[in-house]
Amino acid sequence: MFSRLYGVLLPFFVSFLLAYVLDPVVVFVQTKCRVRNRALAVFVTLILVIGIVVGAIAALRKPVTEQVNTAWTAFQTYIAAFNINDYVSAETQEKLLQWQSEWDWKKALANPELTTSIKELLPKISNWITGGLSWLSELVVVFMGLLYLVFLMIDMPNIRAGYSRFIPRKIRPQVVTLMGAIDRNMNAYFRGQAMVATCVGVLFAIGFTITGMPMGIAMGLIIGLLNMVPYMQALGIPPCIVLCLIQSAQTGQPVWLTLLMMAIVFIVVQSIQDMVLTPKIMGDVTGMSPAMILLSLSVWGALFGVIGMIIALPLTTLIIEYYDRYVANRGVTSRAHQDNYPGRLRKTKE
Repeated sequence: MFSRLYGVLLPFFVSFLLAYVLDPVVVFVQTKCRVRNRALAVFVTLILVIGIVVGAIAALRKPVTEQVNTAWTAFQTYIAAFNINDYVSAETQEKLLQWQSEWDWKKALANPELTTSIKELLPKISNWITGGLSWLSELVVVFMGLLYLVFLMIDMPNIRAGYSRFIPRKIRPQVVTLMGAIDRNMNAYFRGQAMVATCVGVLFAIGFTITGMPMGIAMGLIIGLLNMVPYMQALGIPPCIVLCLIQSAQTGQPVWLTLLMMAIVFIVVQSIQDMVLTPKIMGDVTGMSPAMILLSLSVWGALFGVIGMIIALPLTTLIIEYYDRYVANRGVTSRAHQDNYPGRLRKTKE
């Protein structure tokens, strides 16, 4: 059932996460800007967010476009001047040609396992192509996600206040307490992670620009966006390697030098993130170490895919809070909760 409903549940969960993250902004608009009507406050918040995104795109459009054009020109030059002798020695090429001449292609293609794999792969490729061409259905999904987002942002106070009615009275106090702790922890986590991701994106953009990497600003900002999910910035390494090859062809620098400069940028920025940004901004708001966060994302992501990665931290925080409160009897553990209950913390320590 989950597999069949995955395509329907994903936009709902993404919209719920966005509504949850933007809810403090809506509350700020209602209280500080005196926009009492909730729907109007949601509209103002969405206009503000869209304006910030459009403004950022407009500000970055010119330098990013110039870098993309430069990278494309360099890539075409690289392909035109590509010489395999610069990367593979003559001895290695000779061995590869010898291996190719000795390889029995008919026997390999007649392998039953290979034939079975190809037969299983072809329908999947067909489905991927069909899915890529069904842009209309993707547009419908995006539209549904926007509707979910608007309705959830409007109803968020009712959701926060009314979910306890669906919990049995016997366990309601414990569940409400746990959900309150999760709410505080996740608010602190998302705010802190967004700030860390922004700082990391700016640092990567500066570092890549200094090293002269094509599309340095765009690539740095993309890595910063990936950093919203912890440790996901590693996905930016392969395209950075390709850009380093283009930079080498464009400037005449040795490939190893461009790769070394890229590695230095990654090491420096990662060190700043781990030793300065994360401890100062994040602290221990989730009560979890970086290794535990990575394990949580891996486990829940393996179980439920993208939805699992979205709900990984709330569910893991729920498990930890429940264990600390009702199994180990250690009281609260997260810094965000400790700040709200200092008396409970002192009693727990005693």
